[in-house]
Amino acid sequence: MIGYTTIGTNKHSEACAFYDTLLAILGAKRAMEFDSFVMWAAGPDKPAFALTKPYDGKAASVGNGVMIALKAPDRATVDKLYETALANGGSCEGKPGLRGSEDMGFYAAYFRDIEGNKLNAFCMGPA
Repeated sequence: MIGYTTIGTNKHSEACAFYDTLLAILGAKRAMEFDSFVMWAAGPDKPAFALTKPYDGKAASVGNGVMIALKAPDRATVDKLYETALANGGSCEGKPGLRGSEDMGFYAAYFRDIEGNKLNAFCMGPA
């Protein structure tokens, strides 16, 4: 399936600090690091998340309609990811809560990072 996802950054140091804090909640830590590239993972065989300055030297930009979903183990972790994102310079795109019926069990929160990239934290299952 997906090995890793990469987003661009114009604020490398600040963005790395944002994701160090946010992804630690999911047990991820820096797994690979170069001058303009950092990758986080929760283990060697787990999907990873990377941040990079664009290779072509142009400014990074946010894709309209692009969103990265962070799978959380439970609703409390979804809430914590959302709160941590906002406390570290992110912005709200949709407060934590059920999307659809309780039977479906899709609980999610939506936010943007410090450069405007859209993310969500979600879990599936009953409360």
